[in-house]
Amino acid sequence: MASLLRGLSYRFNTPTPSTDFKKAKNEDALFPKTDPAVDGEDCLHDCESCSIKYPRKFEIDQDDKLYGNIGGWNTHLIVATGKTDWVRDVADEKGSVMEAVSKAEEPTNGKMMLSASNMPIPHSSHSDPDGQVRTTVLLLPAFKFIDNVTPAAVPDLIQHCVNNAPTNTSPLADPASDNSLTSTPLPAGLDMRDCPHNYLILLCSHATRDARCGQSAPLLKKELERQLRLRNYASRVCRMTNLGY
Repeated sequence: MASLLRGLSYRFNTPTPSTDFKKAKNEDALFPKTDPAVDGEDCLHDCESCSIKYPRKFEIDQDDKLYGNIGGWNTHLIVATGKTDWVRDVADEKGSVMEAVSKAEEPTNGKMMLSASNMPIPHSSHSDPDGQVRTTVLLLPAFKFIDNVTPAAVPDLIQHCVNNAPTNTSPLADPASDNSLTSTPLPAGLDMRDCPHNYLILLCSHATRDARCGQSAPLLKKELERQLRLRNYASRVCRMTNLGY
């Protein structure tokens, strides 16, 4: 795992001279396999320091090909719920921001993935007179938190925030794309702030859909957080609803 984290750190912190969007030809081009000649002999023993063990009879399907076989998306909206498991389809959670998003008009800048997460609902959160609870959402790849979101505010959230946000095909560090989002006046009640984390790791813990996710997510979260603390990375590991695989 240490070699994996080093590789990811290098890949996401090394600028590329081209602003053209490119798709890796295969998974090895996207995430090169560790090589003792490059990464050192320690990469052969990464798992020896792992502090977690999967339950007995825990099976992992390693035959299915994921890369190139998953529907793409342009933006990702992650809703703070404080939970670690959810109904099978989070859009079915009555009175939730997720339900409101599923019923709202689709963004104009492409497909948006919707997820619920274990990020806590802010302590300052309170219910409106009509009973709607305010929460926080994280908009990716803009890496912006938007606070005080209610189901009723979702149409404004999409119109003023999501529609003006950079997408997965926007050039990295594109000032025009970022300014379009930050310069747009927010509707009354909504507040936007930067995500303080340099690394954000999303783990599916949606046990209602797959019990293995509910078993593996807390174990992986524990080990990832241990490794990240050792490296003083400004990071967050979130437990999520099904990520679409």
